[in-house]
Amino acid sequence: MKFYNSLTNKKENLKFENNLVKMYTCGPTVYYYPHIGNMRAYIFMDLLRKSLKFCGYEINGVLNITDVGHLVSDADEGEDKIELMAKKEKKDPYEISKFYTNCFFEDCKRLNIELPEHIAKATEHINDMIEFIKDLEKKGYTYKIDDGIYFDIKKFPNYGALSGIDLDKKGINRIEENPQKHHPFDFVLWKFVPKEHIMKWDSPWGIGCPGWHIECSAMGEKYLGDKIDIHTGGIDHKSIHHENEIAQSDAKEGHKVVKCWMHTEFLQVNGGKMSKSLGNLYTLDQLIEKGYSPLDFRYMNLLTHYRKSLNFTFDSLNASKVALKSLKKLAFEHKNSTSLTDKNILAKYEEFFKNAISDDLNIPLAIGIVWKLLKNETKSKDVYNLLLKFDKVLSLDLDKLEEYYEEIPDEIIKLAELRKKERLAKNWTESDNLRNIIESKGYIIKDIKENYEILKK
Repeated sequence: MKFYNSLTNKKENLKFENNLVKMYTCGPTVYYYPHIGNMRAYIFMDLLRKSLKFCGYEINGVLNITDVGHLVSDADEGEDKIELMAKKEKKDPYEISKFYTNCFFEDCKRLNIELPEHIAKATEHINDMIEFIKDLEKKGYTYKIDDGIYFDIKKFPNYGALSGIDLDKKGINRIEENPQKHHPFDFVLWKFVPKEHIMKWDSPWGIGCPGWHIECSAMGEKYLGDKIDIHTGGIDHKSIHHENEIAQSDAKEGHKVVKCWMHTEFLQVNGGKMSKSLGNLYTLDQLIEKGYSPLDFRYMNLLTHYRKSLNFTFDSLNASKVALKSLKKLAFEHKNSTSLTDKNILAKYEEFFKNAISDDLNIPLAIGIVWKLLKNETKSKDVYNLLLKFDKVLSLDLDKLEEYYEEIPDEIIKLAELRKKERLAKNWTESDNLRNIIESKGYIIKDIKENYEILKK
């Protein structure tokens, strides 16, 4: 399989020892509800894992849960995000992290995201991090200042290879914030904390908590060893977090630990940044409240390559909803056919699909192949069975079509169309009466902007 390596900035043919792929994914910082931009990165992780399996590989994967140590600033400044939220909600930080971890898992389940083999919480691996830092200390990569133990990037000549940063120009203002640091880009390994800090541990250097970056290196080594095939994460991790991971891991082991770095681009909203201040930081629950299913959003993600920005709009989400419904209707028709399809034709489509996902995870091309299969080939149960094989990667629940697609009687459609006219005319009383009639006949009508969706109760 061929993937784009962010470290070398080119596609590379990857070979995996004993058909086993060792893969690490940067997980969430669990201090708030995951938003749809967060979930794009995990849909990508899921598609990568399932594509590798489709092509015959086994996976040993790790997903970390950052439940301590991630400061408000990625540049090691400010308060711990989880402790900050705990103060705001007047709760214990462990209670905060447990609640939002469960929220993340629930969203993964609703999006058909398969969790990796190891879920590693930072708070459960503090000793592993301490031992990792001790090894770096023995090799001369660390130094101590008033607020913690830091990694000395000048001792690691390859620092900046991933992001291409100019060490002499960028980030110089950061040294003014902490003049004791040897270099602005030196990063904390162990942070000393005040007595009132709740999440703290003893260490050879004093009471404190781990830096954010050290957890991924320590937990990656614990579960995958000193050679990792693929490391994934959002593009926002590339310039600081992953750069620091490379420095501390390669410095400790004396060789390149991660073979291939893969980064997902940002999800934008209406062509711009997504943020709380702009009021466009959408969660999966908010999409569901507006009448969309989690798989409508998943399908939308399949249409844009992971290395391209995905522009989220409700118009594009609505188009994805309509397209997915049409795809399921076609699939349903193939499922109910008794005709057969030439095995050579099926093999050709399977080869096309496999080639697409093997070429840097070209899922948009793979979706195009699925549509061509459904539209161009005679209705056949054989086509449906091949589609189920493809759905092991796509995960659109195409094995559960009866839940999503059922012929709606003409009588109900006529009532729904009449109700639509009354709604557009703002005749709310008559609109409500028609809704009640539709529901009395065993159907539910959901309003979506100026349109509607009918579901059987």
